[in-house]
Amino acid sequence: MCPTLSKNAAGRNQRGQTMIKINKNNSSNSQLEICDLHVEVEGTEIIKGVSLTFHSGKVHALMGPNGSGKSTLANALMGHPKYKITQGKIVLDGKDITKEKADVRAKAGLFLSFQYPAEVQGVTISNFLRTAVNNFKPKEDQLSVIDFHKLLQEKMASLKMDSSFSRRYLNAGFSGGEKKRAEILQMLLLEPKYALLDESDSGLDVDAIKTVAEGINVARESTQAGIIVITHYHKFLQFLKPDEVSILYKGKIIAQGGYELAQRIEKEGFEVMINDQ
Repeated sequence: MCPTLSKNAAGRNQRGQTMIKINKNNSSNSQLEICDLHVEVEGTEIIKGVSLTFHSGKVHALMGPNGSGKSTLANALMGHPKYKITQGKIVLDGKDITKEKADVRAKAGLFLSFQYPAEVQGVTISNFLRTAVNNFKPKEDQLSVIDFHKLLQEKMASLKMDSSFSRRYLNAGFSGGEKKRAEILQMLLLEPKYALLDESDSGLDVDAIKTVAEGINVARESTQAGIIVITHYHKFLQFLKPDEVSILYKGKIIAQGGYELAQRIEKEGFEVMINDQ
């Protein structure tokens, strides 16, 4: 089992890596832990020793400039085969899932909202989501078409989506904002333990950002899911008020704190923290 990590960096080791304080008194297994994770993409190391803990019912914002490794970290956590873990481990609620395939991780409670969702012609939103939801349930608990339709309409209403949306083909011809809402709709229906949201605010106007953030907050409150939000911008976080914020730069965590850290970035930018290293 991984050690339980606190949110504040305690300093640096001789290799220049951020060191994290260990809380040995916390025995709770209800958390997603990353322990000294190193990740390569096509032979190049992108993530260089990241240790983080994400807690149930909390929002954790992962920020950093372009090319810092945020999406790489999310894909590695989800088990994408392109992202090779060369060192470290991932522990979900006390279970080591480092070597598990993506479908096993999903059934264990992980969810990834893609930055660029794929378009699938010929498969409606409704059919896709009903298949996904029932795949997570034992046969006797699977939803009928009628029961799922009622549930789907309820979740769509919470995201202010028109009822006709469910009849459209998955992401086909969707605007950027529609794709992001469709991803959050999946999260609301699948009710994961931990949701990795990769730039869910990208391409959205202010009203849509607020609506998506409200959907995320509903998911957190109703299921006590741990939410990991990857974003460049403070505006999205204004509606989410993250409990913890971590700054990733060149594959390493360079700063950690609460919501005030995101507010500082909004005023000063990432360069101030990068220059402090």
